[in-house]
Amino acid sequence: MRIGVLGTGDVGRTLAGRLVELGHEVTMGSRSVANEAAARWLAELGTPLSASIGTFADAAGRAELVINATSGAASLDALALAGADRLADKIILDVANPLTFAGGAPALSLSNTDSLGEAIQREYPSSLVVKSLNTVNCEVMVRPHRVPGAHTMFLAGDDPEAKATVGDLLHAFGWKHLLDLGGIEAARGMEMYVMLWIRLRLAQGSDLFNVQVVTG
Repeated sequence: MRIGVLGTGDVGRTLAGRLVELGHEVTMGSRSVANEAAARWLAELGTPLSASIGTFADAAGRAELVINATSGAASLDALALAGADRLADKIILDVANPLTFAGGAPALSLSNTDSLGEAIQREYPSSLVVKSLNTVNCEVMVRPHRVPGAHTMFLAGDDPEAKATVGDLLHAFGWKHLLDLGGIEAARGMEMYVMLWIRLRLAQGSDLFNVQVVTG
């Protein structure tokens, strides 16, 4: 599959590298084609033919599926640079959280009655937005075995076929336990969980963890 990864931070580079490893054709997008982090990522891979770098517009234009791995506060701006015409009718896998540090401590710029996933879907109504992978760190995203035992990854989105395609991608990463939470409005709870995730990380001094949903 041709996949565009928007974002050159730890999350974007980790996802893009794993996708290349799995045989996908990946373009990493950033604001500038001369982005140093993207160039380093490509060099570290050994510049395989299945990997390339470019602008947000380049990555979205070449892709069948687009991953939003930008900072949540900048996601809508990044997607605007990608271009609505290049995102039309494509799956957007949104892994970002709308975190802001304006007051010093982390907070959510969207919560309770809205979410970043919903905001993206409103802005790009012909795109198929699926929220997932935002509840774990990037190493666990692509290698869930880093956390032993059974644990759960969530999905939300309005289009069943888009969620099935994302589910196939998650299974390829190694996820065994997926839980579909319903429409894109379920992204509200998924994003608000990040505030608990931050506390859990501080409490145990590690970000290699996840939750398991157990029913009785």
